[in-house]
Amino acid sequence: MKHTYLFEPGVWSVAGTFWRADGEALEAVGRTEIAHRPECWLLSGTLKVLSSPPVEFVHAYWIEPPSHPQGGSVRWTFENAMFGKLKGRYSVIGPSILSVYGCEESGYHGAEHLAQLDADNYRSTGMLLLKDRIMYSWHMMLKHAAERGAP
Repeated sequence: MKHTYLFEPGVWSVAGTFWRADGEALEAVGRTEIAHRPECWLLSGTLKVLSSPPVEFVHAYWIEPPSHPQGGSVRWTFENAMFGKLKGRYSVIGPSILSVYGCEESGYHGAEHLAQLDADNYRSTGMLLLKDRIMYSWHMMLKHAAERGAP
């Protein structure tokens, strides 16, 4: 089965559990949009952690288009005031997409595993560390927001 997340433009809904550094599990919901342009792919969206008060993470990744349509790996960058400029790589490994990333200046680094369940559903599991301390971890379900082939 070919990968649809990242490799096809689309909108994905996100829902699952987000753990803070203290281990408290919180519900999280979000939305991610993937757009393909000739010079780059853009992955942007939000993740709202339903804590008290709620916290919303906004993300916008710049992804280098791959040289092969469904294989190999692609580099990405993301920058914000808190994390600094994170640089990472998505790598396709069979039914999985693995991402590792980091920022030398801020000390943030981590990994994410995206498991393809079918063309419209992925499971994301990952963590973000600051030096050697886990800051956040998550387990989310990603669902393509529209049926394939629908107008």
